[in-house]
Amino acid sequence: MLTIRQRTAPRPEWDAELDLTFEARSKSRLRCFTTSGEEVGLFLERGQPPLADGDCLLAGDGRIVRVRARPERLLHVTCASAFELTRAAYHLGNRHVALQLGDGWLRLLDDYVLKDMLHQLGAGVEAIEAPFQPEHGAYGGGHHHSHAGEAEFSYAPKLHQFGVRK
Repeated sequence: MLTIRQRTAPRPEWDAELDLTFEARSKSRLRCFTTSGEEVGLFLERGQPPLADGDCLLAGDGRIVRVRARPERLLHVTCASAFELTRAAYHLGNRHVALQLGDGWLRLLDDYVLKDMLHQLGAGVEAIEAPFQPEHGAYGGGHHHSHAGEAEFSYAPKLHQFGVRK
């Protein structure tokens, strides 16, 4: 089994490729296979951003492995105005949905409940198949509900520390 424990800078050439969904690219521990069928064990540092299309990894034997974003079933969302698109993004964000943002469009993983909600909001929704690379998150560590030290990734509140006097 090819073992990979670290990321490396993108390279113009590589020895093998991994074709992974967004969910697989979000994991730090994963058993998968290269596009040629070789078994791979990923043991990456936890708390890092998901792997992106074109990222490179350094295998234990020195080979460079390139990551490809596998096409997935997505909903491509457009609206008649910037306000309506912002409103759709708000309602999806309120449900903690991973979103890929483009100029005048949103993309999310295919979900019939969210598709119906978007139609109710007046959005245009088209089912497509494409690589999915959503926004990573404002705090740089992905989606967390930190408990100020209890979680592996912790960002203690800087404002509104009620009951704390300095």
